[in-house]
Amino acid sequence: MTKRTRKNFSSDFKAKVALEAIQGVKTLNEIGQEFGVHPVQVGKWKKELQEQASSLFEAKRGPKPVEPAADPEKLYTEIGRLKVELDWLKKKSGLSL
Repeated sequence: MTKRTRKNFSSDFKAKVALEAIQGVKTLNEIGQEFGVHPVQVGKWKKELQEQASSLFEAKRGPKPVEPAADPEKLYTEIGRLKVELDWLKKKSGLSL
């Protein structure tokens, strides 16, 4: 029995094959024969390129803007208001939490 070795293709090669498939000039079978790759693999690389193409342009926009932190004074005021409201509701309902 002979041991089969798996072919490892570089990302440049995969991109070249996938771009050829996306162009649509040749069938997947023709591209597979030309590059020595199974047509199903060509289809997978084509699909992966189409799905991941948008992520190529996301990183070029730079970091996302950081939202400014909320004003601490407003937050403390809101906490105080909510505590008063909670105490009032506890008294009204007769619950002790």
